[in-house]
Amino acid sequence: MQLTLWSYEGPPHIGAMRVAASMDGVHLVLHAPQGDTYADLLFTMIERRGQRPPVSYTSFQARELGSDTAELVKNTIQETYDRFKPQVLLVGESCTAELIQDQPGPLAQGMGLPIPVLSLELPAYARKENWGANETFYQLIRGLLKSRVPAPGSERELRASGARPLANLLGPSALGFRCRDDVIEVTRLLDSIGVDVNVVAPLGASPADLLRIPEADFNVCLYPELADQACHWLERMFGQPTVRTVPIGIGATREFLAEVGRVAGLDVTHTQDPIWSRMPWYSRSVDSTYLTGKRVFIFGDATHAVAAARIASEELGFTIVGLGTYAREFARDVREAAKIHGVEPLITDDYLEVESRVAEAHPELVLGTQMERHIAKRLGIPCAVISAPVHIQDFPSRYAPQMGFEGANVIFDTWVHPLMMGLEEHLITMFREDFEFHDGATASHLGAGAGAGRPQESRSEPVETTDRADDSIMTWAPEAEQELKKIPFFVRGKARRNTERFAQERGILTITVETLYDAKAHFGR
Repeated sequence: MQLTLWSYEGPPHIGAMRVAASMDGVHLVLHAPQGDTYADLLFTMIERRGQRPPVSYTSFQARELGSDTAELVKNTIQETYDRFKPQVLLVGESCTAELIQDQPGPLAQGMGLPIPVLSLELPAYARKENWGANETFYQLIRGLLKSRVPAPGSERELRASGARPLANLLGPSALGFRCRDDVIEVTRLLDSIGVDVNVVAPLGASPADLLRIPEADFNVCLYPELADQACHWLERMFGQPTVRTVPIGIGATREFLAEVGRVAGLDVTHTQDPIWSRMPWYSRSVDSTYLTGKRVFIFGDATHAVAAARIASEELGFTIVGLGTYAREFARDVREAAKIHGVEPLITDDYLEVESRVAEAHPELVLGTQMERHIAKRLGIPCAVISAPVHIQDFPSRYAPQMGFEGANVIFDTWVHPLMMGLEEHLITMFREDFEFHDGATASHLGAGAGAGRPQESRSEPVETTDRADDSIMTWAPEAEQELKKIPFFVRGKARRNTERFAQERGILTITVETLYDAKAHFGR
């Protein structure tokens, strides 16, 4: 067993919590020990929700394991029904409770409650959070709609002449990445081409809404990690086609609209020009040409990682030096994207392996999760968050979608900002010794003498040393340190490492300016 400090995904019952917390009229009862009751923290603290999640626990203790914990399960389920009066009850167990094999689902189904009771089989030691959310959403839709599946050979009713097509948006959920705003943006996109949204699920949906899903002409699988299994089932049972293009980035948004047009039988040529997106102009403008060729490392869930790789390569002109995901169920998609971009795919849920690969690749920008934000901070590399798992600051109060044309604007600002700040700090450093801009200079707008007597601040970096195998110590000459500071800080770490490696291979113990330039020439070939 491997011990870890961080985890990209929780166990599958966390995924079940996310689906229950997304919906109205659905309650989840978890057979779990005292101490596993952390749903409130997840949703109220991280996502800043205004209400507690609809999750109840049996909360058994160690002393109860020798008695009949099955009776505890039934009492908790009855109390939950009496108190919350849910329309649908989900019953599952945490990873610890799975070991004692009380089977709470069948117990609940045998209690004769007057509502649908769905038993969740969530193998905690074989699967993880996204799979648990995907399975829970599928079981909900299948459990509520299986009695309404049309007979084999029957045809779907055609919509009335002149009526606007209807679409379901499937996949957005609680604790997802920018789901709230993505739904608004995609609804706006569909409305612009004459398509109405029938149901959004699970986010904000009720069991009654799920019963209306078959009324739509097609489904949009916005987040495959959560909705692909449900979309496949609806396609087989109800003949509803699925739009699978995820509209993240200008190119993907245009393809999404084209696919919706084909499925719904609409002419969408008038939407080819994204009149409310500034990203295409910005990415071609003189002000951003210095971004071309920047080395970027991408890691996240499969949907956002693949989309980010396409945007980085095709729309911003970055060079991709790493691409990976922690979502093993969607590893094939990431491998195919990595092949297109000419990099070795990284499929892992070990953050230490991710850190090692980032350090080896020497990127100038990292696009990842909150884990990569910490990794990039330690390595001194700019980072932008593109995927869950996320921190509280990635649930902004403002409107900040990732999808659609407005989402492309948000992505451009989010990704380019760290690099812009890098250039700004580099320019400040370059001109620090200038008679107008050095640290002791008087601010021009404050008048003569305003800065008199102000002590000059020293911002010199600590001299790093590298222990050699023979216990001798490599040092940097002061003039070499000064020369190193002229290199932009966002690539300075790479220059330092390359120079030290160059010196170590040649037995050089004191790095001079000449060594620095020799190393630059060596690695520039």
